[in-house]
Amino acid sequence: MAVHPDDQPTGRILRDGGRAGLALGDTRDVVLLDGEVTVFSSADVPGPAAEALRAKTGWDPRGDSPSYAWFRIRPRAVEAWHEEYELRGRHLMRDGVWAV
Repeated sequence: MAVHPDDQPTGRILRDGGRAGLALGDTRDVVLLDGEVTVFSSADVPGPAAEALRAKTGWDPRGDSPSYAWFRIRPRAVEAWHEEYELRGRHLMRDGVWAV
């Protein structure tokens, strides 16, 4: 679950596009995710997700004055590798089905 002001470009792109790509790590040790985006308002965000963010960061956007949108990105494809020798088996998920 990610949270972002709903009137900023990133929030609008996530809300309007319906899909998102995320890259975690760097080019030598990376995880790439492609997924479907579901948007929640602060009033509609699932409580456990909001509480998990608060527990991890100490911040609860639901109590702040700006309007925040919450984004759940459900992976449809996952790739990961560390160094070039792992490129062959990098597809861990395709079309929402784990390959490993």
